[in-house]
Amino acid sequence: MSKLYSGDIVAGLRCLIGQTVSIYTTSGGCSGSGFTGVLVYVDDCVVKLITRIGTPPSCSLGTACCPPGPAPYRGYGCEPFVGLGSVTIIPVDRIAAFVQNAIG
Repeated sequence: MSKLYSGDIVAGLRCLIGQTVSIYTTSGGCSGSGFTGVLVYVDDCVVKLITRIGTPPSCSLGTACCPPGPAPYRGYGCEPFVGLGSVTIIPVDRIAAFVQNAIG
């Protein structure tokens, strides 16, 4: 990929930080199907997408809304934080195409 072409992709993606995009790569397998997420970082080498948002805590006040005691005896909504989410890092030189929302 030429430097000019790579720079055009980077410039285009920088304008989309904070928006949901789909990025298709030149790789095969599952990664060749593309990645969709919120674009959070772009530089000349890589882009980062949040592809899965982590789950929030079940109670914003910590354990204050859950009665004390072992798990089977606590009420509904006292589950611990279980989902950390995921971030996908894609090398710029492997980007084949990206898709953005038509309304912006």
